[in-house]
Amino acid sequence: MATEVATFCPLCVSRCGATATVEKGRLLALRPLPGHPTGGALCVKGKAAPEIVAHSGRLLHPLRRTTPKGAADPGWERLGWDEALATVAGRLTAIAAESGPEAVVFGSASPSTSAMSDSIDWLVRLRRAFGSPNLLTYMELCGWGRYLASAHTWGEPVPGGYLPDLDRAGCVLYWGYNPSVSRLAHATATTAALRRGAKLVVVDPRRAGLASKADHWLRVRPGTDTALALSITHVMIENGWYDTEFVERWTNAPWPVRDDTGELLAPGTAPPDGVRRVWDLITEGCAAFPPEVAERITGVPAEQITAVARLLWDARPVAFYTWSGLEQHSNTTQTVRAIAQLYALTGCLDGPGGNVLFTPVPANPVDGAELLSPGQRSKTIGLGERPLGPARSEFVTGEDFYRAALDGVPYRARALVNFGANLVLAHSDSARGRDALGALDFFVHTDLFMSPTAEQADIVLPATSAWEAEALRIGFEISQDAQSTVQVRRPLVAPRGEARSDLRIIFDLAVALGLGGHFFDGDIDAAWRYQLAPSGLGLDRLRATPEGIRLPLRTVHRKYERRGFRTPSGVVELYSETLRRHGYPPLPTYDEPSLSPLSRPDLSARYPLILTCAKSLFFCETQHRGITSLRRSAPDPQLELHPTTAAARGIAAGDWVRLETPLGSIRARAKFNVNLDPGVVCGQHGWWQPAAGLGEPGYPVFGAGSANLNLVLAQGPSDPISGSSPLRASLCEVTKEV
Repeated sequence: MATEVATFCPLCVSRCGATATVEKGRLLALRPLPGHPTGGALCVKGKAAPEIVAHSGRLLHPLRRTTPKGAADPGWERLGWDEALATVAGRLTAIAAESGPEAVVFGSASPSTSAMSDSIDWLVRLRRAFGSPNLLTYMELCGWGRYLASAHTWGEPVPGGYLPDLDRAGCVLYWGYNPSVSRLAHATATTAALRRGAKLVVVDPRRAGLASKADHWLRVRPGTDTALALSITHVMIENGWYDTEFVERWTNAPWPVRDDTGELLAPGTAPPDGVRRVWDLITEGCAAFPPEVAERITGVPAEQITAVARLLWDARPVAFYTWSGLEQHSNTTQTVRAIAQLYALTGCLDGPGGNVLFTPVPANPVDGAELLSPGQRSKTIGLGERPLGPARSEFVTGEDFYRAALDGVPYRARALVNFGANLVLAHSDSARGRDALGALDFFVHTDLFMSPTAEQADIVLPATSAWEAEALRIGFEISQDAQSTVQVRRPLVAPRGEARSDLRIIFDLAVALGLGGHFFDGDIDAAWRYQLAPSGLGLDRLRATPEGIRLPLRTVHRKYERRGFRTPSGVVELYSETLRRHGYPPLPTYDEPSLSPLSRPDLSARYPLILTCAKSLFFCETQHRGITSLRRSAPDPQLELHPTTAAARGIAAGDWVRLETPLGSIRARAKFNVNLDPGVVCGQHGWWQPAAGLGEPGYPVFGAGSANLNLVLAQGPSDPISGSSPLRASLCEVTKEV
């Protein structure tokens, strides 16, 4: 007889509450879990969980390479777990002894788009306990804008931590973010907000997802978002549509700045001459982008810019969110700073209906921040080149990792311990990524499937799917009810083969490395009890309550009124003295995308179209194209283009086309999109897996016949502060395949 079990889906950041149907040791179905704060809906990827668990291509045993890197056949040899762990520990220990633990890089699939959200803090703890300052997890592409770049304005992660209070918002602003694809719980909450009368503004080159329901959809030219934000801010300032009290009391807008050096002075210390206020500089900088000028740059009509500025003021409180649509550009940091400046003018931060830091469940941190010495932290790869970028927080960019592995800068990266990150498809310049992995002395990879990245490894370890593993989730983020919820996801079915959970592998590897003392001697239950202790919740009680337990927490608003902002100055730093001292503009400035018709006229004649990209509804990044139900809905790699653009090139809908950039060409099927600007085309990354159940092919990662978008995208010129690659704004040409 089938039974139903309350659970949650960890395949993306939405972490939707779910109900699983299980019968005779088989997972049959997954559907929403009514009453759970993220259980209002379940996406097609979550519903495909039974297929993911049962897929015939799953890795089931530890494997060891027996042929040299680059051989056509890796010669995989099965080995036992004890031998695998001993081999990994021995190789890592030897490399650390010879070159220092910093020579070992740890990697992870993004916890926003994979089940690594179950265990990422423990992987960070392992890395720090080992002594490595280097974590390779796409921060520059998926998180920099939400979490770290925003700290240069707010001192805290806005909007990554201060999430939109959609239940109370009067206006929702989504900029480079499509929650229908990226975070379904936000999409359902936004739909509910619209039903009660909230307004919606969406900024996106594509009219996708909720953009079709928006009061204003702003079709911005890819990479010109900074100019748009500065223009909206200009209109708000010009018309007095801003919160004067918040700006004057809680930002450094009134502070004086020296004309000669640009040095920011504390209030009341300015000499009488040669000084202007930050506010004067902001007003002057934004005035360079009146709506008519911004229209020529961005493609957004001037009257729409003015209307949106008015709406953001009239419909307050404003709640906003941004994501990778803004994080994959050569000017990402300035864009994030410009939007932060705009949002500061509304005065809505941490107020009801704005972006709010919901009260979290008390818990002990487990990421081991105390385990890594300042000396080791200073060795993070990329810190010398970009001291205010991801490396400041121990994150390594793909570009910097490849340089360390291939060129030994700032030192040679010799080993990689990687959990699920499909680097050669997820980062641009795939060929260089392959070469970097091949240059490592040792590479161990954990995954569900043998990916193109896993094929480069020396040892591959089989991971369970999320449904075969137990996990503890403290807080679901998107609302106070969600953040107050603690849930243990129990295993629904037994692990297949010899697969182990990522968390179990992390703990076992810690013990093998002699670090068991930092990991409760390998006892995961003891670790969780320690983590839960401040909450007062017992592990046994949570296991007996599979739908989760909600604590009676309430949101405390405007916390800055009691403690100030966590910036060096204690206020919102619209003018960043930290950036200025490092040679970067202290106020948001617009830089033309590094690969555009204007910045590269030498390329635009040969490559006249602007190439952007977007996530697919049906797949989590480079995963799941081998899953029958998902691949049936999206059988081929697609390239969206306007019908007039296609007609000028003799392309019909459904034709196979060649997408060519200065780095080479790949193939895709043409899909018409009348809402795209005729000068813009939109591709998809992540195509490699075959779908045997449908007879749909896989695609080579390199060479003829490849559909790998990142094979023909460059890592630079990248953002000077973050190293973010220009994946969402580059140049291309499209021709019909012959």
